[in-house]
Amino acid sequence: MFRTALRNVLAHKARLLMTVLAVMLGVAFVSGTLVFTDTLSNAFRNQSAKSYDKVAVAVTLVTNPDDPKSVPGLSQQALRKIGQLDGVEKATGRVSGFAGVPDKDGKLIGAGWSNKGTNFSPGNDGKDPAYDFAKGSGPVRADQIALDQETADKGGYTTGDTVRVATNGPVKEYTLSGVFTTEDGAVNAGGSLVLFDTPVAQKLYLKAGYFQEISVAAAKGADADKLLGQVKPLVPEEADARTGQELADEQAQMIEEGLGTLKQVLLGFAGIALFVGVFLISNTFTMLVAQRTKELALMRAVGASRRQITRSVLAEAGVVGLVASAVGFGLGVALAVALRSGMSAFGMKIPGGPLVLTATPVIAALTVGVLITMFAAWLPGRRAAKIPPVAAMSSVHAVATTKSLVLRNSIGGVLTALGAAAIVMGAGAGGESGRMTIGAGAFLTLVGVIVLIPLLSRPVIALVRPLLTGPFGVAGKLAGQNAVRNPRRTGATASALAIGLTLVTGLSVLGATVGTALDRTTTDQIRADYMVTMASGEGLDKTALTALEKAPGVSAVSPQQAGYLELKGDFASASGVTPGAIEKVINLDVRSGSLASLAEGKIAVADKTAEKKGWKVGDSLPVKFSDDKTGKLTVGAIVKDSEFVSPVLIDAKILDAHDVRPYIPQIFVKMESGESAANEKALITSLGDNPAITFLDKKDIKDTFGGAINMMLNIMYGLLAMALLIAVLGVVNTLAMSVFERQQEIGMLRAIGLDRRRVKRMVRLEAVVISLFGAVVGIGLGAFLGWAIGQTFKNSLPGYALVLPWDTIGICLLLAGLVGVLAAMWPARSAAKLNMLSAIKTE
Repeated sequence: MFRTALRNVLAHKARLLMTVLAVMLGVAFVSGTLVFTDTLSNAFRNQSAKSYDKVAVAVTLVTNPDDPKSVPGLSQQALRKIGQLDGVEKATGRVSGFAGVPDKDGKLIGAGWSNKGTNFSPGNDGKDPAYDFAKGSGPVRADQIALDQETADKGGYTTGDTVRVATNGPVKEYTLSGVFTTEDGAVNAGGSLVLFDTPVAQKLYLKAGYFQEISVAAAKGADADKLLGQVKPLVPEEADARTGQELADEQAQMIEEGLGTLKQVLLGFAGIALFVGVFLISNTFTMLVAQRTKELALMRAVGASRRQITRSVLAEAGVVGLVASAVGFGLGVALAVALRSGMSAFGMKIPGGPLVLTATPVIAALTVGVLITMFAAWLPGRRAAKIPPVAAMSSVHAVATTKSLVLRNSIGGVLTALGAAAIVMGAGAGGESGRMTIGAGAFLTLVGVIVLIPLLSRPVIALVRPLLTGPFGVAGKLAGQNAVRNPRRTGATASALAIGLTLVTGLSVLGATVGTALDRTTTDQIRADYMVTMASGEGLDKTALTALEKAPGVSAVSPQQAGYLELKGDFASASGVTPGAIEKVINLDVRSGSLASLAEGKIAVADKTAEKKGWKVGDSLPVKFSDDKTGKLTVGAIVKDSEFVSPVLIDAKILDAHDVRPYIPQIFVKMESGESAANEKALITSLGDNPAITFLDKKDIKDTFGGAINMMLNIMYGLLAMALLIAVLGVVNTLAMSVFERQQEIGMLRAIGLDRRRVKRMVRLEAVVISLFGAVVGIGLGAFLGWAIGQTFKNSLPGYALVLPWDTIGICLLLAGLVGVLAAMWPARSAAKLNMLSAIKTE
């Protein structure tokens, strides 16, 4: 039986090609993901180990600059004492923070959050072992800096040039003393690294004479644990002192956890691709078995048992899966290499290292490919084995009756009803639990609809049959009849497309709904022409607010100064704003009271907070500020919740009196003449042309909120493309094998007058009908899921309203029709080229 299975594989190479491709693509996705994440994990682990390679003990102290009682940092005296311990070769103090460098056009190099500055700490030889200088040397004067090689190249800087550097204070100019290479994480993340002389860095980021970190290099033969015990008594109790090995292990674990999420996402999409592939494989083997019915019946007649017939089909599937898995693994390795190169091309620097090939992706590739193929082929094999030999030889089994679908349709109906009920319940419940319920319901509904698709195909295709008969005549009529002749085959082919388009449509509905709500929120609530922020994500200085108020053409300026108040014993986030200006830059819907009361020292409260707490205008609330001072605040206004300010609004001057270092994440600016290049330039100039400060107009603000959603959707569309490609292969395979199966029929049609042109048209229309049927089912189910998921967070998104992206839906339908046309090219050509006499006598 195995020899028979092998012979069948070799005899049907062309017909099994699409199955091989489907399995190969799914396996490539799985193995590529595993190889890629293993390679990344190994590269980052090696980089982490390298960064701690010469560190025996590391001490870190996180300080609170707003608390005058807290320890300011690790002192110079502690550094000196640690350096004098037995077994210590060198102790290095580090202090770091944000430092941004502009290019020649004044634009910040790097992403802001990955732009870092630290101190150059040379030893007796004048070198800092953490940095290898390609040009010049490290900074040893207050007016000098050094830059990493990539930042210097991007900015076009060379030693001796004057470089403007932005920190959390005013922009200053320095002389470039050297250019270095490093394995620092900021540079590897695509950012920049600026080295300052140690006293300069201490004044910029902490306090003169203090460090944030001390790393200890051990002398040869010294024990790290023993050194740790000697170091701990020399540093404050608040400091975290650990061995370099402990820190390297911890960082390696964090890398594993971070990449674990990426691996799960990619494997999830690989699973979708394989799930779609199951329908293609099952369809292929169903048709192959049907074409070999008499052969199988003869084998039964000469003594083969049902189990042997089933095992023969499974062995055939196993061979196909083995070949596809081997090729798919090779393709997966190439995919992993391409992904790594692609990340580097998009500026995401990956540490150097070899491609990691372990046994896991090899075993996974072979196991997944072979098992998926055999699982998909099991049902066709079992069905073939159950046909009695006499019935098979007389072709009594050939046409599936409606009665045979009753059990299938009943199961499908129950699953669909249960799934739809769960989705509606989840939509009503909302929140995280609601989304979990929707996920379970979506799975049941998808399975139920797939089971029901053969039943649905008849009435749905019957609706479009008149549209085929009118314009396309006999070819259209035959195409419509062929599409519903075998409901199981049509359903299995359409199911693959339906799954992919369900996910695409669901994502599109969700993305369009959320994106529109965010756009509406920005349009409705932002009156300011510009929002000013720090590229680093840190707060703006008060001097920036003063400078913007004095800039030419400015009509209103208000900060959104973050703070916390304890009102009646409950903590509440507060926004410090400028009375009289806040309503000009943010559209605040006043429900009661007046915003003018802010100038009188009163507060404005969001309506949901006021309703929850039972507060109303005129209420006097006991308050405790961040410095533990107490008092009373009166509610002067109730306003509608806003995404751009906190639930409590208060005059920024009141917060200033209690905050040692005010935190201002945003400043909103309204110009007399609106947005313009000249006005933006005036604002930039007013802040000293600081590259670390970002000016966002209304469009930029929209993009900031909606850009992440669009990027996420594009990534997911790209990942789903693999599943859609496999679905297309399914349409091609089904049509090609259907044409082969209907050779005699097509020859008869040719003999009675159907010319080659109309034969091609018949096959193409059949493909288009099946593709559009799958697309309609997928789009309908996807829109339903998109609505349900949206309902779970509509209360947390102001302006939420369901949006159906008709343009995307139209494109999906158009592409589905195009898929049908393209998929039919080869089968239609084959059908048209059939010799009618040879086809008629084909057995």
